[in-house]
Amino acid sequence: MAEAVKCRDDVFLHAEKITKIYPGTKALDEVSFDLLKGKVNVLIGENGAGKSTLMKMIAGIEQPSSGEMYIGDREVHFKDTTEARNNGIGIIHQELSLFPNMNVYQNIYMNKEKTGGKVILNDKQHIEGAKNILERLEHPMDVNTRVGALRVGQQQMIEIARNLVDDDLKVLIMDEPTSSLSEQEVKILFKIMRELTSKGLSIVYISHRLEEIMEIGDHVTILRDGKYVADADVKDISVPWIVERMTGGEKNYPKRNRTVDWDKAETVLEVKDLCLPKPGGGYLVNHVSFELKKGEVLGIYGLLGAGRSEIFECIMGLRPEHTGEIILNGQNIEVKNISRQIDNGFALIPEDRQAMGLVQTLDIEKNTSLSALKKYVKGIFVDSKKEGEMVDREIKDIHIKVADKKLPILSLSGGNQQKVVIGKGILTEPKILLMDEPSRGIDIGAKTEVFEIINKYAEEGLSIIVISSELEEIVAIADRVMVLSNGIKTGEFKGEEVKKDTLVLASYQGHHNGDKEK
Repeated sequence: MAEAVKCRDDVFLHAEKITKIYPGTKALDEVSFDLLKGKVNVLIGENGAGKSTLMKMIAGIEQPSSGEMYIGDREVHFKDTTEARNNGIGIIHQELSLFPNMNVYQNIYMNKEKTGGKVILNDKQHIEGAKNILERLEHPMDVNTRVGALRVGQQQMIEIARNLVDDDLKVLIMDEPTSSLSEQEVKILFKIMRELTSKGLSIVYISHRLEEIMEIGDHVTILRDGKYVADADVKDISVPWIVERMTGGEKNYPKRNRTVDWDKAETVLEVKDLCLPKPGGGYLVNHVSFELKKGEVLGIYGLLGAGRSEIFECIMGLRPEHTGEIILNGQNIEVKNISRQIDNGFALIPEDRQAMGLVQTLDIEKNTSLSALKKYVKGIFVDSKKEGEMVDREIKDIHIKVADKKLPILSLSGGNQQKVVIGKGILTEPKILLMDEPSRGIDIGAKTEVFEIINKYAEEGLSIIVISSELEEIVAIADRVMVLSNGIKTGEFKGEEVKKDTLVLASYQGHHNGDKEK
């Protein structure tokens, strides 16, 4: 048997008919997979296709129910990640596995500590090594900074740096590594990936971003519903070819095609001269002004560190040190805290749904109703009947796929978890919905459904601001786009002006302006 399926010369690892059964579901169904040497091996499929499960088998996180794996002509069994690591296999998880209370260099060298005399930690070597690897990633930072104080995109770079510290790495599995990175950071990462593959290292790359796959991938393997569907060299295929095999048919982002004279539309929100000071001097948000019309979808585009999320934090009362005016329906409002802003008609869909959008110990119903509990209170008790009716309505309204609302929130796919976060915001009956990367880490089908939700509520008169790092998304969904760079508003485009190249150019302008100001 081993001779019949041993690896070809161009294959580092071969997985033969891997099956993984969990209680009540078959996550992988006799999937065979070749991990090519010195190539970017793309693994793609919708949520629940089995991509991450297959990679967990290869990385030693879990073991297959049946099937074999081979390196060369040797059958291998990884009972844990240490055994996989001893065979040169490392993994970067979709959900970050960092220690937020520890600093940057400690996280990078966790479990790979350098010691003097086998007793004392050699922090000098740790600090120097961390600085070198971050400079190689073109992402220098103070390595003494506590990781919990960094943004999600910066934390993702540290997760990548942790794996690149190892010199004996032969395979690097990257599960959604760019989900929190801006376009600039993605280009740097791709450059590093090409350096690694040129030295013979194999990369497994899981991503929902089809345009990235066509740019960086060498070979694509497609899974659907736990089964192998197809594989091909990237040079021989197209995006429609991938989408058709992923989903069984083509899917596109819904295009907004509205003929509205926005100049005559009612203004619901004005933000004037918004500033957020940066610790140590300068601004995270630098004198930004904009307005929002009733029923409008305003997009905010920019690179990592442009100040996009910080604008939402100021509006929602998370940054009391901000200055400037926030005017709602012609009335200047004092921003005090999140609770007051929810009462004022604001709702926030946060970028990191796991940490900030969901309570993982609660069920689907409680997560959906959490922000609107005030509406269901009778005396000192919650009216469970009314709460349940409102949640049922929202589940039906935005098509959350759930068998039972009493199930744990983590039983849902990523796309349906995101719908719960959106539904939670909608149940507060907001006038203005703030959505920070609403499609992060979900598949193309779920993205399309999220965009349909945005369109539906905008048509009903809800005013929405959407932050997105993906150009195709922002161009498809927004009526108007504001571009930020280095905390400065560098452009505002509407209608036919909203083009990818225009937005990219504007997103780099503030860096030059920022340099001049300094």
